[in-house]
Parts: sequence; C-alpha cells; structure tokens
Amino acid sequence: MTGKSDVTTGSMVGVDVGGTFTDVFVLNEQEGTAAVAKVPTTKPDQSGGFMAGIKQQVNDLSDIAVIVHGTTAGTNALLERKGARCGVITTEGLRDVLEMRRRDRPRTWGLRGNFEPVVERQYRLEVPERTLADGSIRTPVDLKSVKAAAEKLLAEGCDAIAILFANSYANAENESKAADVVRNMWPNPHVTTSSEILPEIREFERFSTTALNAFLQPEVSGYIQRLENAMHSAGFTGEFMIVQSNGGVMSVDTACRLPVRTALSGPAAGVIAAGYIAQCAGFDNVVTGDMGGTSFDVSLIANGQSMLSPQTSIDFGMVLRTPMIEITTIGAGGGSIAWVDKGGLLHIGPESAGSDPGPAAYGLGNTKPTVTDANVVLGRIDSSSPIGGKLASLDTVAASAAIDKHVGEPLGLNTLDAAEAILRVANSRMAGAIRLVSIERGFDPKQFVFMPFGGGGGLHAGAMLSEVGIGKAIVPRYPGVTSAMGCVIADMRQDFVQTFMTTLDALDNQALAAFMQSHVDQGLAILSASKTRFIARNIIFELDMAYAGQTHTLSVPVSVEINDDTVSVITKESIIEAFDATYLQSFGRLLPKGVRRIINLRSAITGERPKFDLRTLAPVNDSSNTTASSTKQSRQVYFDKQWHDTAIYDRLTLPVGAEIFGPAILEQPDTTVLIEPGLVGRVDEFGNTIIEKGTQA
Repeated sequence: MTGKSDVTTGSMVGVDVGGTFTDVFVLNEQEGTAAVAKVPTTKPDQSGGFMAGIKQQVNDLSDIAVIVHGTTAGTNALLERKGARCGVITTEGLRDVLEMRRRDRPRTWGLRGNFEPVVERQYRLEVPERTLADGSIRTPVDLKSVKAAAEKLLAEGCDAIAILFANSYANAENESKAADVVRNMWPNPHVTTSSEILPEIREFERFSTTALNAFLQPEVSGYIQRLENAMHSAGFTGEFMIVQSNGGVMSVDTACRLPVRTALSGPAAGVIAAGYIAQCAGFDNVVTGDMGGTSFDVSLIANGQSMLSPQTSIDFGMVLRTPMIEITTIGAGGGSIAWVDKGGLLHIGPESAGSDPGPAAYGLGNTKPTVTDANVVLGRIDSSSPIGGKLASLDTVAASAAIDKHVGEPLGLNTLDAAEAILRVANSRMAGAIRLVSIERGFDPKQFVFMPFGGGGGLHAGAMLSEVGIGKAIVPRYPGVTSAMGCVIADMRQDFVQTFMTTLDALDNQALAAFMQSHVDQGLAILSASKTRFIARNIIFELDMAYAGQTHTLSVPVSVEINDDTVSVITKESIIEAFDATYLQSFGRLLPKGVRRIINLRSAITGERPKFDLRTLAPVNDSSNTTASSTKQSRQVYFDKQWHDTAIYDRLTLPVGAEIFGPAILEQPDTTVLIEPGLVGRVDEFGNTIIEKGTQA
C-alpha cells in the first residue's frame, strides 16, 4: 500500500466490497504503478466505504477512466431476504411453482422443511393464457386480466413485478404482450419477464431466476444509482462497470436490468485475478482460497480455465440459473466466531463478528473469540499495527479473555492451547473445502498450487499445504485486495441461452444459425456501446446435448465459422463429431443406436480487455533493496506448543529472488503472510511469494 497517489488520466480502479472490508486497487498503466487501499465496509449503505477507499488513493476522480465494482449487494439481499416486495403474474394453475420447487427439502433426514419464497402467495396472481411446449398458442393472454392483476399488485405496495408464463421459452408472444401492458402503467422500470431473463426449458428454474431478478432490481439498481451519484458528485466522468458472477464485467444498465448476474460478483473477481496471476507465474492448475472477515471462498482453476456452473442455490430453494464461477463458501473467515457445543465439540462459524463490532481484539464490544483473536494471541498478527486503518492497535488482553471464557474453560485448555485449537479446527474446515473442489471432483491436489488471498489467507497457507498435501502455495503481491485487482483484469462478457429442442436428425440448421446470429448481434451491440477498449472479441457456442431418454445433458463446444460478424450455417456432421468426442471423454463409450438430442444453445460473447504487466507490481531491485534491509525486527510467535523467535519482514520491499526461511512473518498493509517452520518463501519476478517445503542449510 502506498501513500496517496497523483493518478493521471486513464487510470483504472477496481473496488471490491466485502462483509468486513472494502478493497481498492488503482492501476496507473501510463506510469506502470499500482496503489491499494483497504477500509472498513460501511453499513447499511456501502457507498460510504466505496468512496472512502477510492479517495484514499486518488486525489481527483476525474482522472479515472474506468471504475469496476465487485459487489455483494445482491448476494446479501438474497441471504438476508432484504429485497423488494415484488409481485408475480403467471399462467392459471402455476401460482405455486415457486413454493413447490422440486419437492426437495433443506435437510436430508425428515419429511418436513420450512421454506418461504421471496414472493408471498398473496402477491402471486394468475391470468388466463397458455402457450404449448411446441410454441403454439392455445389461449391468447387476457390483457384485461393482466392489467387488473398489475393494478392490484401496485395497490398492495409491490415495487417490482415478474411475468412468468408457461413455455414462454418456446414462444414469448404472450409474455411480451403482457409486459407491454404492465410497463405502460407501472411507475418504475422494474418489470421482468422470464423469456427475457432465461428463455430455457425447466419451469421452476426459469420462474425462480426471474422472480429473484425482480426481487433484487429495486435494491441493486438503487445501490448502483447511489454509487453513481456519489462518484459523479466527486467529479468522476469515466465508465462504471459491474463484475458478473461468470467472471466478466457488464455495464451499469445491464446490471440494473439483470441483477441476478451480480450474485457472487466479488468472489468471482478474485478467482479471475488468481487465474491471471498464476498463469503469469507459470501455474495453470490452481486452487484459490479467499479468506476475508466472514467467509472462506474456494474455487478451482484447471488448465487455466475457471470452472463455470450453469446453476447455483444462494440459499435453500433460491435457485439461480445463470452462469457462475463455481465457488464453495464456508463460514471460516477471520471474524468467524469459535464456540463449544453442549457435547464439548469446538466449532468455527458460521456466525461472524464482521467489521462492527469485529473480533474481541478490536475492543468494540464483542466478547466472543474469533479466528483473528487466535492469531493475535499466538503472535501471528502484530497487535500494534492491524490492517484496514480502523484501529491503532489490537487488544491482546481482550482476545485472550474471550478465548479463555468461551473455549479454554469449556475444554479445560490454557489460553495458548485453546488458541491453537481454534486454528486447527479452522484449518481443518478450510482443508475440507479444498478437498471438496479437488479430490471429490477427480482432481489430484498434488497437481495444483494453492493461492491464498483476502486479508487472512496468507496466515493459513502453510497449514493448507500440510493438511491437503498440496506441494506449493503462491501468495500474490497484494493478497488483501486480489478481488479488487480482478475487477481491473476481468473481460466484458455476455451470456445467452435458448432452448432448441430437437433430435439431431430433425435439426433445422438455419434456425439454429439464426439463434446464434441473434446472440452474436446482441452481444456485440453491448460491447460496442461500452466505452472500454477491447483487444479482441471472442465468441463461444455450446450445445446442451444428450441421447434420447437421458435426463442429464453434456455441454458440447461447437466450432462455427464467423465472417464479418455473420454466423455460417453449422453442419450436422460437425455437431455429431463434437458430441461424440465430448461423450466419449466423459463416459468412455458411445451408444451405437442412441438418438442424439439438442436441448439448449448457449453463447458467450466476450470483449477481451487489455491486461497489465504484473511485473509493474514487482519490487525494484537495487543495491539498497536487499533481504537484510527488509528485516523489521523479530518477535516471539507460538507454533506447536512452543514459542519461536520469528523474523519479521516488510514484504513489499523484499527483492526478487529473496529466500525467507521459516519461521518468518511477512507484513504489508493489506495482509500478513506466515511462513511456518520447515517452509521457505521465495519472491518471484512478479513479486509473488512461492511457499514450499525447505529448511535453511
């Protein structure tokens, strides 16, 4: 972290708002410099911390070309059920689809489970209409009933409305007519139709995604509008974009129209940055671990590609079907509270102390121990200079008292043993999350490196190597603001889907090409409307396919020739070849008499944004910049039931090629990196620290 920078025109700023801290990454491409900031997240209005973080590093916001934001506003609104009151207008007989779901339940054992849909039943109204699965209209929509339903919902205080008609993916005519009527009398733009959000087969998933979009629209668009007003008032005239869950970015208009795409926005930005940093450092296989104040988010990157999931559940029954980077989240952040149950078992989370009141060591009123408190008591975090700029020092006495009362006394442990027990349980939970995304999905963790980031990730790198068996960890130059860096790196991406139910024998090649062309035209129009410069435009098509009689589909990448933005007609032979290759790779055999079926077309239109050279972040090597000159002092740190004299280094001044043997602690303003006994850290050409086994000769 540097002092306030005099940023010149053309700078790019990434801002990631987390549950505890707001992180800012400022890239000045012309000067080849970067600056970072970490400030407490402000609640309930996060725009305060957003602006404070930027102003800490930028004198004049008019000097900024682009601000890209990774946000948790949508995710938090879903988890806390704090979206808008919204209504639903649906086909007769389908009023309870949102509540019936897939007839699943929150717990495996037991026949009952409570679930409250985001739209209460009294606000879900039916109208006469019917479209059949083949796209033919049996019953034209009754527009008088639609208008009456909308008037009733408006009178009931609904701020947003979702129109959910049966089989609208096959023919959107009835939905479109209903939407025209509602939009002509609705007082705001928060009117959503399922055919606009997800023209894809499977009724519940389409209804759920659309209803959640309506639920989020007033909250997310209001939040974005407050940010825009604050930035413009401060002189910002550049482009403002939002990170999507798929790891791309989108315009503000798109984010306000499709807020469901912002779920997991911040964590997705971290994965994008991690993948880019690792590839530059020579690692294509990476397991990422983003440890913030509230959670530990894990994702896997194989062969340089992030794993994308077509569907996720933010909470039980709240299903979003939109492409998202696969991220596994557990409640094991720095602020996660340690507690002992009635059976004498020690647990970590999911409850978190957050940023206010924060860990007991903050001295702001919390008396329950957290993971951060354990690290403070064991000397791994310097109590005299905490990160984030909120406090001048940490209260070690208060942290010890909290650990003694809530963990030590119930378990019969002294303060230090109790603190170590907290870290062992936290590390075990984090290791379990890594195994979930690697071993349990057929990936050998020995073939991967671990990249910890977030404010607390660097403290647990060594533990993950020993717990999981990963050979190396790579700690990025600015781990505390990696997600904010990812905002700057992310490409602009638009995803489209269209159900196209047909056997391959009956395929209408020209109709399929027409849908592809429609997606290309829409995607390129969005890219062209952006102020951002792109170095390339990439178009990817995939078909969801299966044999007739099979329920689950495979994503089959298909190559299509595109000349002057015009899609050529795709041949059946090329689709057969692509499907057979994908099926054979997945299952090891083909079905000789199987009938191949196409279910959905998926398209991704990506504008590749310029990437900056990570070497600009590396320390400058000169005669005054040596490992010895980076040594700050030493202090006693507790490892494995004994105190060790541990060297403390200023990490940002360590020269390229420096070797640091454990035990050692590398400190910087946005995080602390721990090198445990028996490990060695080496600074690579990008300023990353590679941690692996090794002892000093």
